[in-house]
Amino acid sequence: MYFLHGLDQNEDRPRGTYQFPFEFHHIDSSHPRYEMSYHWHVEYEIMRILRGSLTVTLDEKSFTAQAGDVIFVNSGILHSGIPDNDCVYECIVFDINTFIKQNTLCGEYIQKIAHQELMVYHHFTGKYPDIVDTVNDIFQAILEKSIGYEMTVIGQFYHFFGLVFGKQLYLDRISKTRRDYKRLQQLKQVVEFIEQNYSSPLTLQQLSASVSMSPKYFCRFFSEMTHQTPMDYLNRQRIEEACYQLSTTDDSITEIAYRTGFNDLSYFIRTFRKYKGTTPGKYKKI
Repeated sequence: MYFLHGLDQNEDRPRGTYQFPFEFHHIDSSHPRYEMSYHWHVEYEIMRILRGSLTVTLDEKSFTAQAGDVIFVNSGILHSGIPDNDCVYECIVFDINTFIKQNTLCGEYIQKIAHQELMVYHHFTGKYPDIVDTVNDIFQAILEKSIGYEMTVIGQFYHFFGLVFGKQLYLDRISKTRRDYKRLQQLKQVVEFIEQNYSSPLTLQQLSASVSMSPKYFCRFFSEMTHQTPMDYLNRQRIEEACYQLSTTDDSITEIAYRTGFNDLSYFIRTFRKYKGTTPGKYKKI
């Protein structure tokens, strides 16, 4: 999916095409980016869980979405997702400005979201069947790509936002305390530092220094924010990148190990097995 390679933590790249800015991803356990690492982007994102469950974190709040649920990620939200072993999910990342340009009247509503005067509710379950059905129609149209599917996608998105406003499925008067905002910015900063430097040997001292904290305070801060230790998070990112390279290149396991920050091949293999339940060699043959 969109992690260290191809889609950076601070994602800044075109989505789809200029005229149809919608980017689709289907993710199952065979995907090299199965686990959704912390990242953020200015675009919006809508997700659906097809099977299993996905533990999602949006900024500092975590919840578990089940099969049939829909997740909406607002612009700039730091988010991650940990799937269970059976989870299959899909995502569409899109530019909300598309709906402002298409129709002036509708655009007045969409601008309230784009200008962050309000935030669309983040988790829709079976209690919202009309929302779920509309989102499923969007995904189905993108999957089938029938003639005119672009009109269906854009029309169903307008329907989705119409339901959101009609049923008031949003939060207004949004405010973040200065402390919350600072903590999130610091987490984004260290996540970006890891993304840029994961291939090099990194110490706890270097990670904590990237956000001007003492190692002890940094460990407590990072664990509170991500429910992982800093080094565990770093190793997960390295293994996710290794999976990507094992799946998309013919490079040797040794080359990939060194390129993803592991200076010891046996440690790389042990760490890979810890997170993936198999060896790099077996993973490469899948």
